[in-house]
Amino acid sequence: MNYWLVKTEPATFSWDKLETEGVSMWDGVRNYQARNNLRKMLVNDMVLFYHSGKNPVIVGLAKVVKENFPDPTAKEGDWSAVEICPVRKFKQIISLEEIKTTPSLKNMLLLRNSRLSVQPVLNEEFEIILNIAGKVI
Repeated sequence: MNYWLVKTEPATFSWDKLETEGVSMWDGVRNYQARNNLRKMLVNDMVLFYHSGKNPVIVGLAKVVKENFPDPTAKEGDWSAVEICPVRKFKQIISLEEIKTTPSLKNMLLLRNSRLSVQPVLNEEFEIILNIAGKVI
């Protein structure tokens, strides 16, 4: 199993919207590195759902339910999408500031490449995030 973090502006697509939809296509990614990460996602991979913007926080846990396919929103180019569904909203949301001040997360890709909208998360980092969130799978 792989672990991922996906970023979205809550005004564009929020955790609440994902919960309402149940299953949602993760599309519109127009960065080659993020696209390549989408293509590596497998069914049942776990996904940290991150609200970016003014108050950046990890709000919940989702999972991949459909592996990469051509992004139907792309007018041109070779872009991919996946489908995800919510697993659970975290009891304790995790702020970017908390991630920055947690020594065991100091090398997390989120802190080194903050603009990448789809990124891998190491197993150890994923476990730490779940523990901070008050929910262990």
